[in-house]
Amino acid sequence: MTDLLELKQINQRYDSPGEHKVTVLKDIDLRITTGEFVAILGPSGSGKSTLLRIIAGLIHPTTGTVKFLDHPILGTNPGVSMVFQSFALFPWLTVLQNVELGLRYKDFPNPEKRRRALAVIDMVGLDGFEGAYPKELSGGMRQRVGLGRALVAEPDILLMDEPFSALDVLTAENLRRDLLELWLEHKIPTKSIVMVTHGIEEAVYMADRAVVLSRDPATVIADIHIGLPHWRDRKEESFTHVVDRIYMILTHSRDIQPEAEDTATGGRKYIPLPQVPSGALTGFLELLDDLAVKSDLYKLADQIMFELDDLLPIVEACGLLEFAEVSQGDISLTPIGKQFASATLLERKELFRARLLERIPIFERIRWVLDSKRNRRMPREFFLEVIRKNVGSEAADAQLDIVIDWGRYSELFAYDESSRVLYLEEEDGPFAEPAAP
Repeated sequence: MTDLLELKQINQRYDSPGEHKVTVLKDIDLRITTGEFVAILGPSGSGKSTLLRIIAGLIHPTTGTVKFLDHPILGTNPGVSMVFQSFALFPWLTVLQNVELGLRYKDFPNPEKRRRALAVIDMVGLDGFEGAYPKELSGGMRQRVGLGRALVAEPDILLMDEPFSALDVLTAENLRRDLLELWLEHKIPTKSIVMVTHGIEEAVYMADRAVVLSRDPATVIADIHIGLPHWRDRKEESFTHVVDRIYMILTHSRDIQPEAEDTATGGRKYIPLPQVPSGALTGFLELLDDLAVKSDLYKLADQIMFELDDLLPIVEACGLLEFAEVSQGDISLTPIGKQFASATLLERKELFRARLLERIPIFERIRWVLDSKRNRRMPREFFLEVIRKNVGSEAADAQLDIVIDWGRYSELFAYDESSRVLYLEEEDGPFAEPAAP
């Protein structure tokens, strides 16, 4: 097989005045060869889309090299086309005109451009809609236009950024099958497909390889050859075995070490919190308790109709607080988790508070600051700045929202939205232990 693309030691960092540098991608090595359909998986916010844009040449990495056909890429990659999640069509152009945009930099006569565009429109199943405008089309048809625009340039590599996530279930399934048929029967000219997805089942159903990324920062933690013949049956044991394996890898992708040093959080490393409200977390623990046995993550996600980006943050939160553990793709409650699930509301709050203070340094720091203040109050912006130094501006507000949600649930502190102030209730005693007499 011929190497089409090589990424070597790709690092991507962002910084802003007054902030620490935030590393999104770290030491990424990736090789794409002819004939491959590669899926890129990872938790939400792990940098999957950033990596895809680096491949396309839309973003230049901080360090590292991107080579296409053994030539370094310094600008836009001429050998790729991209299908976006949001369709990205021009509403004032017809289907034909939108597809023809894929040839705007090609040195073809206009009649040839028109011929190629019409042929691709027919190939993606839109024959008869050449003169329609995007507003006249369903979501699935709009994405077919986006696919046609990408394919008309006959790229060596087709890049797809969660191409089915904005579609309803049935439309997405139809488009998956149609694209896979075009690929397997060599009806499209592209030599390789690279797809970012948050769906493990989608990746195993479509791809030949699954490249799994961790988060904070993103690194390649697994490169799995799927090796199942098409067409694949989701109910077969071999299929579910691969899905379970990827679930297991993703749920073990973060090694949390609260003892690591970080002066911004009082001597311990800041741990980014999963975007999971306390109510969702407690409800999930109750569900696990009712099931009373180890639950296969893949089957559990299917039963509660959760996608990867829905389930993994909840699983991560349970593991972070040591309420649940994952082994061989199965999740079960720990003794502390069982105690929490069967406790009264007040007992739950006390257990939750104890886990926050022991496991997550930011809560200890917030409580210490509030206890140290005479009026026991501190503006939200103070803690926002602490978090911003660790996770960057873009993620800081969402992080603090979850911190506040968990803190309020555990009654570790209170929050007034109108004044945007964190504070201690009058009955709260001092956090610090009293000095010995």
